[in-house]
Amino acid sequence: MSPLTLLWLIFGMSVAVVSALDLFVLTHRHSPVGVASALRWTGLWVAVALGFGGAVYALHPQGHELAMLYIAGYLTEYSLSVDNLFVFILIFSLMGVHPDAQPKLIKLGIYLSIILRVLFILFGIALVQQFHWLLYLFGLLLIWTACKMLTSAEGKHTKPEHNLFYRLASKFLPIRDCGDQSRRLTIRYEGRWFVTPLFLVFLVIGSTDILFALDSIPAIMGISQDPFVVLTSNVFAVLGLNSLFFALRGIMGMFKFLKHGVSAILLFIGAKMIAGAYPPVEEWFKEHSFFPLLAIGLILGASIALSIWHHHLNGPSERNSHL
Repeated sequence: MSPLTLLWLIFGMSVAVVSALDLFVLTHRHSPVGVASALRWTGLWVAVALGFGGAVYALHPQGHELAMLYIAGYLTEYSLSVDNLFVFILIFSLMGVHPDAQPKLIKLGIYLSIILRVLFILFGIALVQQFHWLLYLFGLLLIWTACKMLTSAEGKHTKPEHNLFYRLASKFLPIRDCGDQSRRLTIRYEGRWFVTPLFLVFLVIGSTDILFALDSIPAIMGISQDPFVVLTSNVFAVLGLNSLFFALRGIMGMFKFLKHGVSAILLFIGAKMIAGAYPPVEEWFKEHSFFPLLAIGLILGASIALSIWHHHLNGPSERNSHL
């Protein structure tokens, strides 16, 4: 068995185990998931993802280089996924989704995100292999996305009335509120099938998933075009977000500057992709594969540390202002 085949098997088994535990242990538990418990689960999933990076380092013939690229890709996609969760939380708040129904929607959103990312990755890799100049276009797209993230008003893109799928569904599909059956997407009433308001929320989440998947592909391809690195880092970044959702829901206010960190990462990757048009720059990054990981880690760590510091200084006054 080749090392790459063995790594694919380890990856498949890890995904199956994480999905089973996340679905049947965390989501279906009877007691509410607290912040501390959610953080422990999140730490476990991050450890599994980083442990896979260690397996890549130990087993792959080019393990030193690929492990660096994998971890850099994982951190980038994980930070984008966290931003995705923030948007989900805002959508739930704006649309009045009951807390009991939120875990199901998050789980559906996570698996939809995995499917979309895998499809877009396979399509994107094929395009880049055929038309290498698309990498520079992706770089410009990332820079534009980063600037848009920094300048857009908070929550502007989460309003359901502005969502095309929401408007079409609410206009053409029969809708009926199912009352206390808050977890159902469809309901049968008097011999007819109806969609519930929760189904409309899922449409908003699904269309948001498409936008984030489109953003994530240029980001990861700015780090590596190796299908193994791109696919594994993306899937591991999305898996386990269910537990992270419960943690973020309780400590969302602590990460004021995370969006700025994600924007800086996208700017860095976009600039790197465009600068790669100059052969010496491209060769330098190939010889220093650790540099993207170092830069992404420093940016992400600085944004989190600054957010926690800001929350510590301003938390009491901000809480009092809401009283």
